[in-house]
Amino acid sequence: MRSLALMVDEYQFWMGGILATQLEEITDDPKNVSDGGFWAASISFEGVSTFARFSKVEKSDFPRREWKPLSGIWSSSLGREDYIDYVSQIRETISRGGVYQVNACRLLSNEMDKSSLGLSGLFSKLLDENPAPYASYLKIPGVEIASASPELFLSRSGKIIKTSPIKGTIREQETSFGEKDRAENLMIVDLMRNDLGRICEPGTVNVSELFRHEKHPGLVHLVSDVQGELEEGVTWEEILRATTPPGSVSGAPKSAALTMISQVEGARGPYCGALGWINGTQAQLSVAIRTFWKSNDDLVRFGTGAGITWGSVPELEWEETQLKARKLISIAGGTLSDS
Repeated sequence: MRSLALMVDEYQFWMGGILATQLEEITDDPKNVSDGGFWAASISFEGVSTFARFSKVEKSDFPRREWKPLSGIWSSSLGREDYIDYVSQIRETISRGGVYQVNACRLLSNEMDKSSLGLSGLFSKLLDENPAPYASYLKIPGVEIASASPELFLSRSGKIIKTSPIKGTIREQETSFGEKDRAENLMIVDLMRNDLGRICEPGTVNVSELFRHEKHPGLVHLVSDVQGELEEGVTWEEILRATTPPGSVSGAPKSAALTMISQVEGARGPYCGALGWINGTQAQLSVAIRTFWKSNDDLVRFGTGAGITWGSVPELEWEETQLKARKLISIAGGTLSDS
């Protein structure tokens, strides 16, 4: 842990009308977030935790800035043929019974102008052109994240904890989800029920809503809600250990899916991790999808992916990753390659 009381006010966190400034300290230890303070939380897909405590928290609109659009072509960690091969490999593993579902992702990157003021301008534009229920912005030393996430990972109010996994995506002009989408959603619902069951009172975990249709800019998602009542005395360390990474962006069984992801994709970083805030027994954490981020270099990164089952058609899954990326890349600027 290191004291940051004298840091400048450019470090901040915003989510859902809550603006946190005056950064005080940063830690990677979840034990510290139980002190009742307001902590912004970023947990990478690989489980690397960053908690930032802010001393000033207020209701506020996000302080808007201008954005200079990116140029050039976004490079992909997996090209079209490599991604199609990845999907085929997952299907082969499913056929052997090694896994049931894997969320297959790739990372896009583009160079940012060195004169840029960061991602706050991009986040301002995302709020205007792609509003999302769990949009959030975090800037602390070493990382800056601008997220337009539509997905709730965890919300907590006292002893009640809830997760709302998204599985299934169609275009806004389409009216129904296919059997694959419903089967995949149900599979992840069962996974999340199991995760919450590790930290909740026996018999309290239930599916409060199944197969809800949620409309977002250009897309409709299939969403379900799972909630439970936390066991007495459970800690944030135990909650996060039981539930991360989010099941909707890993796969089932989770351990087998994570092995495949690590072997093919490498590290995802903040993408597909958790992003949000913790304040004692209150919290809201999103799944960090539809998310741009920047570390200690001049690259802006963005992730996109699709859930793969036996019924997946590899070429169509590539197109789904393109569909999910296209709208947000058009807001950021630059060209999304077809290959």
